[in-house]
Order: sequence, then C-alpha cells, then structure tokens
Amino acid sequence: MPSAETTPVRVPESETVRPSREDEIAAVGSELIGGPVGRRALLGTSWWTPIRVIALVAIGMFALGLVQKAPCYDGAWFFGASSQYTHACYSDIPHLYQGRGFADGLVPYFDRLPGDMEYLEYPVLTGVFMEVAAWLTPGSGGIQQQEQWYWFANAGMLMVCAAVIAVCVARTHRRRPWDGLLVALAPAFALTATINWDLLAVALTAAAMLMWSRSRPVAFGVLLGLATAAKLYPVFLLGPLLVLCWRAGKWRPFFQAVSGALVAWLVVNLPVMLFAFPGWSKFYTFSHDRGVDFGSFWLIWSQNSSNPPSIDFVNTAASALVVLAFLGIAALTFFAPRRPRFAQLAFLMVAAFILTNKVYSPQYVLWLVPLAVLARPKWRDFLIWQACEVAYFLGIWMYLAYTTSGDAHKGLPTHGYQWAIALHLLGTLYLCAVVVRDILLPERDVVRRAGDDDPSGGVLDGAPDAFVLGGAAHDRRAAEPAEMIRMEWGVPGEPTS
Repeated sequence: MPSAETTPVRVPESETVRPSREDEIAAVGSELIGGPVGRRALLGTSWWTPIRVIALVAIGMFALGLVQKAPCYDGAWFFGASSQYTHACYSDIPHLYQGRGFADGLVPYFDRLPGDMEYLEYPVLTGVFMEVAAWLTPGSGGIQQQEQWYWFANAGMLMVCAAVIAVCVARTHRRRPWDGLLVALAPAFALTATINWDLLAVALTAAAMLMWSRSRPVAFGVLLGLATAAKLYPVFLLGPLLVLCWRAGKWRPFFQAVSGALVAWLVVNLPVMLFAFPGWSKFYTFSHDRGVDFGSFWLIWSQNSSNPPSIDFVNTAASALVVLAFLGIAALTFFAPRRPRFAQLAFLMVAAFILTNKVYSPQYVLWLVPLAVLARPKWRDFLIWQACEVAYFLGIWMYLAYTTSGDAHKGLPTHGYQWAIALHLLGTLYLCAVVVRDILLPERDVVRRAGDDDPSGGVLDGAPDAFVLGGAAHDRRAAEPAEMIRMEWGVPGEPTS
C-alpha cells in the first residue's frame, strides 16, 4: 500500500490546497477551531480571506513575542547583566541606541564612534532603518526611557516586516496560501523577531521571492539587491537561481535579476562608499576579523581543543565549505530526476551558509523560516526543526546567564551549551535532508504531489529542461500542465468526498 507521504493529493488546479485536509498534523491542530475545512466550505467569500487571517495571526504572534520581552523592558536591560539572560529576553536594540551613537545624534558611517568599534558595523540599509527609528524616538527623558522608546519604535517597524513576510509567503505559492500560517505561528520567529534588525532583510527577500514567482525578474533583482544591502545572506539566492536557469536554458531572466540586484545594491551603497568609505567598510572588516562566536560548530571545536583554529583558518575553511556546498547543490540540480524547485535550493544554500559560518546568532533562524516553509510545507518536519531552534534559543541565554552570574553559576555550563548548539545543527541538517530527499524523489514533495511543478519558480514553472547530466533524463512532466500530471498519476480532476 502506498504511504500517505507518497500518495498524490486530489486537488483540482483551481482549488486552494488546504493543509487540514492534506497534512495530518495540521488536521489535528485544526480541531482547536472546529476541525478540517470541508470540501464545500465557502473560503474567500467573506472578509476573512487566507491572507488577512495570516497577517493578523502574524501580528498576534509578534505581539506575544513583545510580551515575552516584558521583564527586560521593565528593567533587566538596564539593571543587571544576567537577568536579561535568565528571562531569555535579551535584545541588541536598546543597548546599541547609546552604544552606536544614536542617543548622541551621530550619523551612521560618517561620524566616528567613541571606543574600539569606530563605526557602525551593520550594512547600509540596516543602518538607515536604525537611524529612522532613532528619529522616531523622543529625545526627552532619561537614557533608559529613550532606550525603551527606541526599542518600541524598532518593534513597530519590525512588526510591519513580520506581516510582510507572512503575506509574501502566503502569496508565493498561489494555491497554498495557508502555508503562510507556518511563518505566522513559528515559535522561534516570535521569540527572535526583536533581538536585532534581521527582519528587514528577511522581508525584502520574501518580497523578492514573490516577485520571482510572478515572473518579474527585474523586480526580484531589485528587491534582492536591497535585501543584500541590509544583510549579506540574500545574495546567496543567486547561486541556486544560476543553476536552475542553466538547466532550464532561461538565461535572459537570470541576467535581468542579477542586473536589478547589482543596480539596487549600488544605489544604496555607492553614496556611502564614496563619501564615508571607512564607515561603509566596517561591516565587511568586522565580519572578517571577528573570531569564532556563539552557535557554530567552530565554537565547539575551539572550546574542546588545546590548539583552537585561528581566525584566518576559520575564514578560509568556512568560505571553502560554502563553495563546496554550492557545488553540491549544482550537482544535485543537474543530476536530479526532475528540476528542483527554486525554494528548495534557496533553503539549502542559506542553510549551508548558516551551518558553516563561524557565528550563529539566535535571530539567524529568521533567515530560514520563510524559505523552509516554501521548500518543505510539512507541519511535522517544520515543527521538529522549530523545537530544536527554540531549545537553542533558551540554551544560549542560559549559557550567557551562567557566564555572567559569577559564583552563583545560574544557567547552563559550557558542555550543556554545546549540546544546545548540536541540537540546532542537527535540526537544520534534518530539514535539509528531507528537502534533498524531496528533490531526489519528487513524488515525496508535498507541493508536487498536489499537481504543481514549481509555484515559486516564475519563468521556470513548467519549463522544459535544456541541460542535464548523468541519468537525469528530461522529465517531460515538468513541461506539461498540472492537470496532465494528475492524469498521469491517476488522480481525478475533482476531489472526492
């Protein structure tokens, strides 16, 4: 008997895929609100459309994340180093208001900071975001009150980013809007959303993915360039796009995307490069010069070795591992029996960067959440990974509590923290493994089992192959309409009751 994992889902091309009918975990969870949606339910005919529901859920979960930071807002940020860790409510935002000169009205990148940092160590667009929040912060009151207002100003702007991410994911796969609930309900997403400013880059990347799914490569490139101007990781999406366009012979959209990304990145960065180069370059020199830090397997190696690796060695080795990962993704693309979906390779590429990097800050999970949902919208696998990330989120704060509480030793000792790192690494590797399995066995892919090819692929969706290697024969099903695919698999055009 075929398993539920490989049995095609009977979904007509025009019907919205409903997770409560195709996913056992979603079906169980739906009992809290009355059970799975029936086949004759009138969805989208009232104000409560999937997009609006997902946006409101995302805002609600974001608000719960703000409540979780309440102990720090009430004093832990200001009156004790260890209490902000024991309450797991640490955030960079209030600390950097004064630490990076915003309280004193210094202009990022142009004005030199007191102390060793010299200049703001963030990419330009993130620096603009931070500066706008500083403009919204009242200058009256004590420094603690200003820091509270600064955190609130940033939180309001980041909440908009969170809603944009959830909505973009919901709209990227046209027939799977409810997958956006995975983003909206992700616990690690809510817990880490206001630690730093990563949501800006994540929102721009999610919007770029939406534009690519709508076959708008220039808009995709512009948004991806802006995202790269806010954080480095989005540029890695161009690697998977290269090999996918190569296999499909779609070179024009690829070069349009690259051109749009380059122009957008230059528009943001070039003025600062020309007039404040030392400040502009701080992000890149800081990233190169920083040592092995929290969350990476390099830290486990360093803490358990009498001869820890040097910074130069780690930089070189980490870069080499990323290159090897890309080569592996390229080989997977060309040898796969069916061309992988863009979201699958995008997730694998960013995950490879995270796994090999010399630092893993807890908010980096935000980079992967929307890509993971688009790559593998399966509630069981997603929640397994999220459980590992929540455990790491608690582990790093308990470890910092242990190191800052003096002789009291409150929290998690070094070996305990290393187990938390290992759990994060294993959780991410697990999700990577099931995505690779979906690529090698397309019938296991929950998106393709519903009859779609590559909903996030834009011009790649349904395109025939132009270049493959080895035994990867041209799979003509990729070029056929979804209805023909369902007929070939023996799936009726209408759902059964």
